[in-house]
Amino acid sequence: MKKKIIIWTVSIIAFLIIGIFAFIPSKVDSFQAVENFDGEIKIYKSTSCGCCDVYINYFKGRGNSKAQAINQQELDGLKRQYEIPENMKSCHTTIIGDYFVEGHIPLEAIEKLLQEKPDIKGIALPGMPMGSPGMVGAKIEKFVIYAINNDGSNKEFMRI
Repeated sequence: MKKKIIIWTVSIIAFLIIGIFAFIPSKVDSFQAVENFDGEIKIYKSTSCGCCDVYINYFKGRGNSKAQAINQQELDGLKRQYEIPENMKSCHTTIIGDYFVEGHIPLEAIEKLLQEKPDIKGIALPGMPMGSPGMVGAKIEKFVIYAINNDGSNKEFMRI
């Protein structure tokens, strides 16, 4: 009887340990290109935007802790400078190297951008979709992230 109790106890402990490790993110799930990016990363946001603060915490916590948050009264001049099309705008703009990253874009898309280094101006997730990083609510459908080409046109970059 004691032998069965010991076997069951060891089995339960092993099961719990395996279960705990199943929920710890591995390096495979990390964003190495974002985390190891050498240049400046600046996230420009409005002083009054709460969802931007949540996005910044997400970016710094899972992506790159060296990212700078820059509060500005208005972002229209910055969006004009980087030629972000009107229909692609969102509430905040991240500048990472020579690229802009417009809106609540998941780190998976930024990782792809930095790994592939396409010849584009940047990527955008227009609006403020529910369930995207920094936004409340449940994700209802896939996020369509667009690549903004150098001529101002856009095409689908990826879906998440």
